[in-house]
Amino acid sequence: MRNFLEKFSENIHITTKDVLYLMWIVILLVFVLGPFSAFASQSGSGLPWEAPLTTFRNSVTGPVAYTVSIISMVVAGGVLLFQGGELGGFARTMISLVLVIAVVVGAQNTLSTFFGVGAEIVSTRIF
Repeated sequence: MRNFLEKFSENIHITTKDVLYLMWIVILLVFVLGPFSAFASQSGSGLPWEAPLTTFRNSVTGPVAYTVSIISMVVAGGVLLFQGGELGGFARTMISLVLVIAVVVGAQNTLSTFFGVGAEIVSTRIF
């Protein structure tokens, strides 16, 4: 068996040109077959900021945020209604800002209560 391997290895001559051809074939196969594994990946991109943003969106559109937004709308509206003339410019601006933020936070639940559809963008898949 050893004689056979020695005779066999004597007849094989690998040149640098053969190694370069083999490298080009491997690179070509990676580029040709690589996209199939990319198409088989999951539907999310898995970026590191997606999970915290999803958690933030769920907490801003949840029932606690809706309740806080309703309470802050009532309080800010009452302050502007009863104390509006006596407030300074900065305090009036801050109360108005609180009122606007409360309306924006409560918009999702308010729209879904009245119309059955919230303020969201729905993606339509073609495939």
